[in-house]
Amino acid sequence: MELPHLTLVLGGARSGKSRHAEALIEACPAPWSYIATAQAYDDEMRERIAEHRARRPEGWQTVDAPLDLAEAIAVRPAGRPILVDCLTLWLTNLILAERDTAAARQALIAACESVSAPLVLVGNEVGLGIVPENALARRFRDEAGRLHQALAARAGRVVFMVAGLPMRVK
Repeated sequence: MELPHLTLVLGGARSGKSRHAEALIEACPAPWSYIATAQAYDDEMRERIAEHRARRPEGWQTVDAPLDLAEAIAVRPAGRPILVDCLTLWLTNLILAERDTAAARQALIAACESVSAPLVLVGNEVGLGIVPENALARRFRDEAGRLHQALAARAGRVVFMVAGLPMRVK
């Protein structure tokens, strides 16, 4: 199965998004780039990051990009498949750092369009629950929805993960 230029993998927490995205990229010849957006602020998050790293076989080059995701994508070696995990952690980082999310979204889209190899983006679908009670949470939900819609419009494939099962949306 040949990957399209851009694939977006969405789903809830622990839905199997990351494993599915890794399998998509691993179907391409190595080496692969893994752009991680998580920041380890506590021991539990450090354990999650270590678990993700430990399950990946040789062939992965991990790049940490908690804020400058577009740049991290743009400077990857030409032809190397890229996995970004995850868009919603990146968005959280941007909001907490008081960055311009609209400008960052446009820079990300431009970087995605400039890549010459398959690119798989992972994001949490957060818009299926109740309306959050506070302004920051509502802003995050709205920004995530805008980001996912913009990327899905450009993606050749969109997958929604449910209980470890990929459902092809586009």
